[in-house]
Amino acid sequence: MVPNLLDEVSLCKLLFQATVFGQGILSSLKRIGVNAIPAIEEVNIFKEDVVIQFINPKVQASIAANTWVVSGSPQTKKLQDILPQIIHQLGPDNLENLKKLAEQFQKQGAAAGTGEAAGVAAAQEDDDDEVPDLMAGETFEGAAEEGHTS
Repeated sequence: MVPNLLDEVSLCKLLFQATVFGQGILSSLKRIGVNAIPAIEEVNIFKEDVVIQFINPKVQASIAANTWVVSGSPQTKKLQDILPQIIHQLGPDNLENLKKLAEQFQKQGAAAGTGEAAGVAAAQEDDDDEVPDLMAGETFEGAAEEGHTS
């Protein structure tokens, strides 16, 4: 019975700490004056080739403080997977960025296909790039000292 009691006590302490931490965040958000933004169906956060997607999130913002709060259940997806769903949401100013992104993906795909064959050939040709073995009786320290004195 005692181990269960300790687990319950530890759990209560953790829940209390989480509540206090959450209250601190809430009070900070109230202080800067965030307001709820209703009827947001989806939020996508782009990070390199990954998209963090929130479906039906709770969104709060303070324009004056340049602060946005998005809360909900995030899903991490690849940009290639989500692009067909969001292409209609992009404005004309983003089309140039989209073209550049498509060119990057094409270059990466081409480099991956030819890069493996070229890498094998280059490895066979560059055998002379290996570090030579030390001569019998030599050490790295001794060779370094000889390099400094000459």
